[in-house]
Amino acid sequence: MVKRSLHNIEIALEAIKTNKLKSILTALGILFGVSAVISMMAIGNGARQHILRQMETIGANNIVIEAVEKKELDSKDEEDDNENADKQSSQISPGLHALDYHSIKSIVPTINKISPEVIIESTISHSNKRIDGQCIGVSNDYFDIYNLNLESGAFFNQKQAVEGQSVCILGGNIATKLFSNIDPIGKYIKFGNIWLKVAGVIENRNLHNIDIEEYGFNNLNEAVFVPQNTVIRRIIDRNKINFTPPSNSSLQLRNFSINSNNDSEQNNYHQFDRIIIQVNNSEDLRSTASLTERILKRRHNNIEDYKMIIPELLLKQKQETNEMFNFVLGAIAGISLLVGGIGIMNIMFATVLERIREIGIRMAIGAKKTDIMEQFMIEAVFISLIGGILGIITGVSFAWIINRLTDIETYVTLSSILIAFLVSVSTGIIFGYSPAKRAAEKDPIESLRHE
Repeated sequence: MVKRSLHNIEIALEAIKTNKLKSILTALGILFGVSAVISMMAIGNGARQHILRQMETIGANNIVIEAVEKKELDSKDEEDDNENADKQSSQISPGLHALDYHSIKSIVPTINKISPEVIIESTISHSNKRIDGQCIGVSNDYFDIYNLNLESGAFFNQKQAVEGQSVCILGGNIATKLFSNIDPIGKYIKFGNIWLKVAGVIENRNLHNIDIEEYGFNNLNEAVFVPQNTVIRRIIDRNKINFTPPSNSSLQLRNFSINSNNDSEQNNYHQFDRIIIQVNNSEDLRSTASLTERILKRRHNNIEDYKMIIPELLLKQKQETNEMFNFVLGAIAGISLLVGGIGIMNIMFATVLERIREIGIRMAIGAKKTDIMEQFMIEAVFISLIGGILGIITGVSFAWIINRLTDIETYVTLSSILIAFLVSVSTGIIFGYSPAKRAAEKDPIESLRHE
């Protein structure tokens, strides 16, 4: 039995070798189909990996509450033809401030970490170096929310945070630009008109081309972090905003100002620019956002001078859109394989007609119907197998070229290669069966008479 099968394989390979051009043209259909499947799956997997890394970078289970500046409200009010809306928004709504922060922190039970953001832009200088940069007032929870690790130094201690001392933690790029190869810990930088002592340096983060505006995210590598009370007390004058610190705080507000390059302060009646919330579980995101919004609406007298961003949900929506697009691309690639399979079937049918006399001779000298069927099945499978192997090589190459020449990230997985390989073999079996069956059913006497 094994000997007969080996003999049938030998005959099938000889037939393929004899009809080289026909075999190559037949294999091309499978080649392009398999390569299309692999490259399309690589694009889909790359998009998925990109989104997962963005989720990891932005921080899992986060909700961003972002203050809306007065000029943005004015623009919205003009569209609604409401002449007094801007006046009401500035007089009635207290803006996003510390009382919102403490209310959310004390009322919402699903919160894991919470931190405000007070964002100021100005010049940062050290020695003879001077750059434009951003100062962000935060609590220590901020570093846990975004999984920020220290390259050197320490985070803010309780005394520095509560008293609003003039200390800072530098983003990786800022530290490199200002201090080069010098250890910045303990050194002083000047932000606007305020001197800040460097307490630590944050490790550089790969931001993976994140749309910062869309997801309410800051460029952490290009920022100077200070305690939130330091910003309010020493860096910028927001004393005009009603602010009642918690009873256990010794914070006293003073009138300080900054030589800021950011004109938006004139339109900003908020104390905090953002409040970042991290919930315990992703399942709690919607319920936490809903409860938080009810708290803010009540405190802001139903004036929406803030917007709520849930980065993870936005990314998941983007992922769903990408997966739908990838499904369409995969279907198109599958059609290519179907066309290649039909090509194999047509060629094999033509081969059967051309080799009727050969079939008759084999059957006359003792070949069985199973031998004839096996021979033609082996031919179809070998052709599709050759096309599949070349298609895998071509598909991986296409994925690499796409990644190199464009901004599209590709990721080839072992599973996609195995799927493509199995599909190519299955194509040969499925589309080779009918021609092989027809060849085996030929009457040997009629086959010998065929001219």
